[in-house]
Amino acid sequence: MEPEILELESFLPYRLYRLADTVSREFSRIYKERHGLTRPEWRTLSGLGQRGTMTATELGEQSAMHKTKVSRAVAELERRRWLTRTPDDNDRRVELLALTKAGLAAYREMVPLAKAFERELLERLSEAERTAIVTGVAALEEALEEKG
Repeated sequence: MEPEILELESFLPYRLYRLADTVSREFSRIYKERHGLTRPEWRTLSGLGQRGTMTATELGEQSAMHKTKVSRAVAELERRRWLTRTPDDNDRRVELLALTKAGLAAYREMVPLAKAFERELLERLSEAERTAIVTGVAALEEALEEKG
């Protein structure tokens, strides 16, 4: 009896990973071309732009990035003077991260570009496909949250 084989091309976790990576790489061309940002730097910029002040730990959780990637992204955005670090008054081991005026300006410039990218991506699908993907992704996220 031959061992069972896993066909990656039809394995949903693999397909979702590949799809997310492809979409992320396509979008990364925009912020790389505009500001020379890496994916972790963009995720850091957008997380702080959306939420305001955060710790590196919170940023890592929100963006699903490993702490070393967060650390490098924070260091680069700080070098560009797009981000500041302030010690937390309650816990000196923790730094609060926030965008500077320049960082916020870069974020605000990118928001309409990100929304346009999403709109153009979804326009490649029919209305029924758009509804199905949005509903399906939300359902899968909810199912995984319940389990976790």
